[in-house]
Amino acid sequence: MALLLEPATLEDIQAITELWFTVFNDPIMSHMMPDTPGVRNWFSETNRTDMLSKPFQKYIKVVDPSVQVDGRPRVVAYAKWDLAMPEERGPRFAPWHPEQPGPDCDAFFGGMEVKRKRLYGDRKNFYLDMLCTHPEYRRRGAGSMLVRWGCEVADKEGAGAYIDASKAGAALYAKQGFVDRSDPAIESEIVPMTRN
Repeated sequence: MALLLEPATLEDIQAITELWFTVFNDPIMSHMMPDTPGVRNWFSETNRTDMLSKPFQKYIKVVDPSVQVDGRPRVVAYAKWDLAMPEERGPRFAPWHPEQPGPDCDAFFGGMEVKRKRLYGDRKNFYLDMLCTHPEYRRRGAGSMLVRWGCEVADKEGAGAYIDASKAGAALYAKQGFVDRSDPAIESEIVPMTRN
C-alpha cells in the first residue's frame, strides 16, 4: 500500500516524539537533546505549543496505512516547515529543559539562524526546520514527499527555502533543487542549503 502525505495533528505528538528520538540519536543531538523522560516531555510540549499557537509552523506527516498503531496508520516520517521569517516567528524553541546543555544548545541552534540570515538576508524564505524518516522507511519516497510539499508552497509564495542538512541527507535535498552553501574551509556535520 502506498505511503500517504497528510497534515500532522495533536494526536500525532507522541508518534512524532518517538520518531525524532529514534532518528536523531547521534552524539551531537544526543548531547543537545538527551533521551530522558523530561526532555521527551519538553520536546512534545514544544511541538504541541507550536501546533496550537503558531499557524505558520506546518507539521506534515507521512503514514503507512497498512500498519496500524493504536488504531491509527503508523507515522513513518514527518517534517516541520516554518513559513515565517525569524523575526516574525520569535524564538525557535521553548526555554531549554534543565537536562539540556543550554549554552551549547544556544550556540548550535543559534549558529543555524546566523547562517540562514547570512544566506538570505531579508529575502523571504521558508525553513525546513525538521525532517525525519524512520530507518525502516528510508528510500521509499517519504522524505521526498515532505520536502516537495514545502518547496511547492515556497514556489507559490515566491519564497526561497532553507535547510540545515546532515551530510547524509544532503543528496535528498539536492534532488529538490537545494544547493550546498557550506564554507569548504569549515569542517561541519551540518550543511546549510538554499533553494531559489
